[in-house]
Amino acid sequence: MPRRVLAKVRRLVAGRKAIVVLLIGIAASMVGLGLFGTTMIFTSTEAFCATNCHEMANNSTMEYRDTIHDKNRTGVRAICPDCHVPHAPVPLYIAKMGALNDLWSHHVTHSVDTREKFVAQRPKMAGRVWAYMKGNDSRECRHCHNEASMDPEKQSAIAQARHAKGRKEKMTCVDCHFGISHEVPLGGPGPQEMEVDKAFIPRSAIF
Repeated sequence: MPRRVLAKVRRLVAGRKAIVVLLIGIAASMVGLGLFGTTMIFTSTEAFCATNCHEMANNSTMEYRDTIHDKNRTGVRAICPDCHVPHAPVPLYIAKMGALNDLWSHHVTHSVDTREKFVAQRPKMAGRVWAYMKGNDSRECRHCHNEASMDPEKQSAIAQARHAKGRKEKMTCVDCHFGISHEVPLGGPGPQEMEVDKAFIPRSAIF
């Protein structure tokens, strides 16, 4: 069987059709890459994340409105993908594949398709996000908030003291800055009480 396949390939390459097949392959690859890139970009927009399904539109998006990440004195906004979609290539691809779980939930299990179900699942969902952010040292936070560029002189005395305490105790952003754009689940451990294995969570510029 393999010999027959190889023989067919040799005849195809040797013939005039080889150039046509090559051009078709190149064109198909370009179209495929274009569709892949377009999908990656579109699924990382606020329009897709915040309003494309009723689970988000009726829950997370409503909580996000008018928070400091939505409206502030400078007009600089942090939208869904800024906080929940990795900006580095490899983590981005991994996150997109993991989003298949959201499709399964939306179309099959319907686990958060009502407000009551969403609130009931909030501790589990929040815990998952907090664990991920603790594991990668709040990578998505640091994409916008560069600690090296912060001016302590423009921070309050309380903020300076808390940041110093956080550095000394090797804390990460989400240990203190959580519940900024979404409601905090009632009961259960907060980020500071969670133990996270950081060994397998990528957090560099590429990984």
